[in-house]
Amino acid sequence: MKLTIKAEGLGWRILRNVVLVLGIIIILGPLYLVLVNSFKTMPEAGRNFFALPQSLNFNNYAELLSKGEYWGYVWNTTYITFFSILLVVLINPTVSYAIARNSHKTYYKIIYFYLLLGLFVPFQVIMLPLTKIMTGIQLLNPFGLIILYGALSLTRGVFLLVNYIQQMPAEIEEAARIDGCSTFQIYYSIILRLIAPMLVTLVIMDALWFWNDFMLPLLLLNKAKEFWTLPLFQYNFKTEYSFNYTMAFTSYLMAMLPIILVYAFGQKHIIAGLTEGAVKG
Repeated sequence: MKLTIKAEGLGWRILRNVVLVLGIIIILGPLYLVLVNSFKTMPEAGRNFFALPQSLNFNNYAELLSKGEYWGYVWNTTYITFFSILLVVLINPTVSYAIARNSHKTYYKIIYFYLLLGLFVPFQVIMLPLTKIMTGIQLLNPFGLIILYGALSLTRGVFLLVNYIQQMPAEIEEAARIDGCSTFQIYYSIILRLIAPMLVTLVIMDALWFWNDFMLPLLLLNKAKEFWTLPLFQYNFKTEYSFNYTMAFTSYLMAMLPIILVYAFGQKHIIAGLTEGAVKG
């Protein structure tokens, strides 16, 4: 009996490890191809697409970075992401705190469930109405995109933060009121500090979304080349370099690097925020 149990346990571990290896290959395989081919010339990539480069050739990077328009697209992506995150930080905690501390009131319940409806509505359903509305109010520009990101982030932000705040003991705020603190002082000095792990988690997740998003910039910004973000630049880059895979891969890698670094340094905050939110209270 013991031998049978051990054999079943060993078989399960082997199966688990095989699945994990396959997952790693599926995830890292495309990244490997992008990385190695960004250092190749076109003839070298044509001879063997999957092989390592014969030498580190930085000509693709030099050519890409020497293009003045490329830095314009980097700037567009950076400031759209920055100001969208600023909206997330300003709006999401404020709305969530108001809902969490007034959840017993019908008005706030309606707002809460209305915002949560966005979790169940696919983006494909709303993208055409959104485009039509933004066209009608003449906001097919980065400013309009920032507003949309701030609004659309409320769905996930409110869902995460309201539950997090509701698990905090209200006695802390009552003690602060007895000491003479106003609602704003309680929110700024106490609540924001207590929800910091979850707020950092939300910021990192939204930053990944804003930086890498393709569909909304395509709908709002694609007609004006000066408004392009890096994903749009890559999308239109294929036309000019339709057969130059090495240059295309170089642009993909350069666009991925900043946000990969952000995630690498911020993943511990994501795990800490989600874990603390799960066991809080």
